[in-house]
Amino acid sequence: MLTSRTSGILVHPTAFPTAYGIGDFGDSAYQFLEKLEQANQRLWQILPLCPVDYSGSPYQSSSAFAGEPLLISPDLLAKEGWLLEEELNIVKQAPQEFVDYSIAKSIKYPLFLKAFTRFSEQEPPNSYTEFCAENAHWLEDYTLFSSMKESLQKQRMDSQSDLSNFLKNEKGHLTKEVLTGYYNAASWCSFPIDLRKRNPLALDKWRKRLKSRILWHTFLQYCFHKQWQDLKAFANERNISIVGDAPIFVAYDSVDVWANQKSFLLDSKGFPKVIAGVPPDYFSEKGQLWGNPLYNWKEQKKNGYAWWMDRIQKAFCDVDILRIDHFRGFEAYWEVAAGAEDAIGGTWKKSVGIDFFHTIEKKLGKLPIIAEDLGIITEEVKALRLEAGFSGMAILQFAFGGDGTNPYLPYNVNKDTVIYTGTHDNNTTKGWYAFATDKECDHYRRYCNADGSNVTWDMIRLAFASSANTAIIPVQDVLNLDENYRMNMPGTVRGNWSFTFQWDMWNDGQLDGLRYLSDLFARNCD
Repeated sequence: MLTSRTSGILVHPTAFPTAYGIGDFGDSAYQFLEKLEQANQRLWQILPLCPVDYSGSPYQSSSAFAGEPLLISPDLLAKEGWLLEEELNIVKQAPQEFVDYSIAKSIKYPLFLKAFTRFSEQEPPNSYTEFCAENAHWLEDYTLFSSMKESLQKQRMDSQSDLSNFLKNEKGHLTKEVLTGYYNAASWCSFPIDLRKRNPLALDKWRKRLKSRILWHTFLQYCFHKQWQDLKAFANERNISIVGDAPIFVAYDSVDVWANQKSFLLDSKGFPKVIAGVPPDYFSEKGQLWGNPLYNWKEQKKNGYAWWMDRIQKAFCDVDILRIDHFRGFEAYWEVAAGAEDAIGGTWKKSVGIDFFHTIEKKLGKLPIIAEDLGIITEEVKALRLEAGFSGMAILQFAFGGDGTNPYLPYNVNKDTVIYTGTHDNNTTKGWYAFATDKECDHYRRYCNADGSNVTWDMIRLAFASSANTAIIPVQDVLNLDENYRMNMPGTVRGNWSFTFQWDMWNDGQLDGLRYLSDLFARNCD
């Protein structure tokens, strides 16, 4: 568990202002880290870095190992000599008020194609060869999977319209598939049966057929990896640790499921028998129907949870601390019949338990892990977290409106906890106060001896003053933004994951306030 008194900021790289429609690993990311250092903050928490789905969610990804290409910075590609400044200047726009993934793709992917063309004309650097070798265990499946999905989608489109004039050569072929979009590609359950079943001869045939596409996806993953590792090194040099995020479940239409079908509860045709969700709770009256396939833990145990071990090991190459989303699913998970309309009719099923975490520690050592233990938490879940030795979580927005036994009230929060004003799934604190019940608002005002005029910084102060070893504040609260700037509303599929900020929202007072509270409450002391 996390034992030092530290604090930091939660913000995903997509929120950084850029000229390309979406935040990335370029100059704004480095500028943000400089502000963190100026404010004497030691943690930067992010959401999963993996490829997003059609809605922009990183929690329904095509891969638990790969990175989202839209986070690649064109400016940094230009510094490598793979793009020209005039090519960037033609497409640059004023920073968007909100992220629009379709606009970002239309800007960035043609630039990536130009960079790939120049890269392909050169001898690959040693770092590229090393990346491919070190990541072959996931990279080869991912690049083949992505290429097949696009190729099969193109075949569908070819049968619907005449594209012969557009697809005249290999470069046009690449451009078409890039602009067609990965998010609309064919699901693996619609692959020909020899590909669904991963027949080795069929896979080899498609590797040869799609060699150029595989190289394209490999190039994107290399660029992502290099830019992220450089950014992470910049943070670590300033004594800033990266807190990553690993969803417990993976998307059905993912390379993870396709390449490891025995590790999931699928039927003979490859479809999920049961799916994941959560029962009715604070966020949704009908529960949340996530739709992810559930793990075949008995099968995974036979090989020592090999896929999970690879996943955790890869995560700790990318981050310093790892938050595991929906930790309670390792003690018991909410199982819903495939095809159900909502999650109400699900049932709790016993999960893998402590054996899984003992295996992680035995194979990978003692790791700094945060267990997302929010929601319906039983004594068994608490016991599992404590036995595993992980830090838990507390949300201040959940603390008010009840009585003095509420576990999220600061005086009830244990040291082995990461306390937040809210997370990416919550409203901003300013938005929370605007929509909270009268009872919650009254309780907060009396607890803080405040009039509610500065609710956001009242809550930030509570988090820093608490006994929790770690305090993390969403950037929206640092900037005192309202409900229009929240990141995600659980249980909905539209209007999420689009938050971004502008640099004119920042001022020295915010940074001074964070530094002052850190000093006052003995956080981030060397």
